[in-house]
Amino acid sequence: MIGRLSGTLLEKNPPQLLIDCNGVGYEVGVPMSTFYNLPGLGDKVVLLTHFVVREDAQLLYGFGTAEELNLFRQLIKISGVGARTALSILSGMSVSDLAQAVTLQEVGRLTRIPGIGKKTAERLLLELKGKLGADLGGGAGAVHSDATSDILNALLALGYSDKEAMLALKQVPAGSGVSDGIKLALKALSKG
Repeated sequence: MIGRLSGTLLEKNPPQLLIDCNGVGYEVGVPMSTFYNLPGLGDKVVLLTHFVVREDAQLLYGFGTAEELNLFRQLIKISGVGARTALSILSGMSVSDLAQAVTLQEVGRLTRIPGIGKKTAERLLLELKGKLGADLGGGAGAVHSDATSDILNALLALGYSDKEAMLALKQVPAGSGVSDGIKLALKALSKG
């Protein structure tokens, strides 16, 4: 298994890259989120990789962060979602945006991604619910500041659903302290 590549970036042809690793050129498919953060041609690049061996091909996919790699691996486990679709999802949404969409069960956000229809989006939301957070370092709370994470956990402990808690968090101004944030979130929930 090839888990990581470190070498010189020779070619960038979205979504394909050619990376020279000590004289061996590796073709690597990457999501656009990784592509946009690449260095210039001739510069050193390091990518985490996922190697796929099929009957008709051996394919290598690269990612700039461990979160993207973990999400890619979760996506390709879902029936009907292959590597190409997983790259499309990662190109269309950040890891944090997808975690939020799963928490709030927002089908519409997923159907805006090319190649994702309503049925596939619903299957993704169903399959990723509960799994996404554990594999990506704590779920939707992991994409927020520590205070926001504490506010979210407090709301969940009080018995509010993920969806209700996330909607209430949107009403809390950025930079609020934990106690003030909880008060504001509860106030927002009491109005709704």
